[in-house]
Amino acid sequence: MQAPVRPGPVQQPFEARPPAAQPAAAQPGAMPRATDTGASEPRASEPRVAEPRSSEPRADEVKGAGPLPPQAAPLPQEAPAPRAASVSAALPPEVPASQPSTTAPESSGSLFAEDANASPDAVLIRRTLDEVAPVADQLTSYFYALLFVRHPDLRSLFPAAMDAQRDRLLKALLTAAEHMDTPDILTGYLRQLGRGHRKYGTQATHYPAVGEALIGALTRYALLTWDDETEAAWVRTYTTISQIMIDAAAENELYAPAWWQAEVVSHELRTPDIAVVTVRPDKPYPFLAGQYTSLETPRWPRVWRHYSFASAPRPDGLLSFHIKAVPAGWVSNALVHHASPGDVLRLGPPAGSMTVDHSSRNGLLCLGGGTGIAPIKALVEDVAEHGHRRPVEVFYGARSDQDLYDIETMLRLQSEHPWLSVRPVVAEGPSLGLKGQLPEAVREHGPWHEYDAYLSGPPGMIRSGLDALKGAGIPSERIRHDSLEELVAAGAN
Repeated sequence: MQAPVRPGPVQQPFEARPPAAQPAAAQPGAMPRATDTGASEPRASEPRVAEPRSSEPRADEVKGAGPLPPQAAPLPQEAPAPRAASVSAALPPEVPASQPSTTAPESSGSLFAEDANASPDAVLIRRTLDEVAPVADQLTSYFYALLFVRHPDLRSLFPAAMDAQRDRLLKALLTAAEHMDTPDILTGYLRQLGRGHRKYGTQATHYPAVGEALIGALTRYALLTWDDETEAAWVRTYTTISQIMIDAAAENELYAPAWWQAEVVSHELRTPDIAVVTVRPDKPYPFLAGQYTSLETPRWPRVWRHYSFASAPRPDGLLSFHIKAVPAGWVSNALVHHASPGDVLRLGPPAGSMTVDHSSRNGLLCLGGGTGIAPIKALVEDVAEHGHRRPVEVFYGARSDQDLYDIETMLRLQSEHPWLSVRPVVAEGPSLGLKGQLPEAVREHGPWHEYDAYLSGPPGMIRSGLDALKGAGIPSERIRHDSLEELVAAGAN
């Protein structure tokens, strides 16, 4: 299908090819959302948008679409993409829909450094992204206006409130742009997205509509860099991206459901805003310790949030999650304050790369902040089940002793396994453990040259933890984490 938004030639049409070796009865699924991350809200101090092309329809002229915001939104400052061995496509703490997920960038400078080895398409796409960064909010608003007006049937696949949806497309494009010349990284990321997006009930045939809306939005706002050559580069790139996701979804459909029903069997309130929720899935749910999944509560249909598994796979098949209610967090507040035994949730597929390499003889250095201790606990259980006598050092960080809601469990595990050491670290107040910030405590207790590192917690902790671990001599390829902010791609839906 030809993108109709610009009269110039397009070298490659948007065409959803059937997946390879897919039975005729199977319907590949994929979601028309670019990715799952939090939203960035516009700032009043941002410059006004340049006058768009007169050849493109104005958003306020599109029936059913409101006028574009008069101010431009900032682009998130830090947007590292997933690494092949250390970062997966999405996860931990939920980002409230009403708050920006990251801070704004400096007013000058380019998002992408010039790369002498970049392919011609990568150069063109990155130049486009540089140009539209200051008007990211308008770009995404116009994209959805085009998509929903031209294809109103797709609206039902999205949440009723679109606040949390605003900049996910742009973040997915940033991820693809950064790694389009490294197909091993990009393919793994996109295949995970394709599998995960089956839960939205969308089909491969939706991709052309998304591509047309994307090209239409870029044509409107890339005032300086857009030409026929650039459009052709975007069409080629989007066609490749969509086909990878379509094929992954079709392959996954052969052996896994799009989602699982899961009944709440226990709900334990550990603090006023943290609950341990345990569910029983209706079908076997295969996953690895350290991974995460997405949850949907019946209170908020089509709104999904990512949570890590709080234990290694159990013989009884039960799954536990540590959930912290955050301000304006629809799903987290529903799960912490309103869920009860008997409620039925929906689970997406497992995802994440923060898993143990059992072929390695290295020790494990684990940093867990807040509810980020949940996947760390799962990793400890996983090592114990495999019977290896590998040293495991856990640093459990919190604001105060009262916030160490799972310290009794971790200390019990320490008493059972002589190879495990657990050090609580608190930032405020008196403590029986270490005082200060988690990264500083880790630096002081090195060296860690013979350890693989695992981080889980708030984005700020992961950023500072990465710096501390690299400074302690642990190479990047031996540091694993699944940070929602790291995904420019990622996110809590």
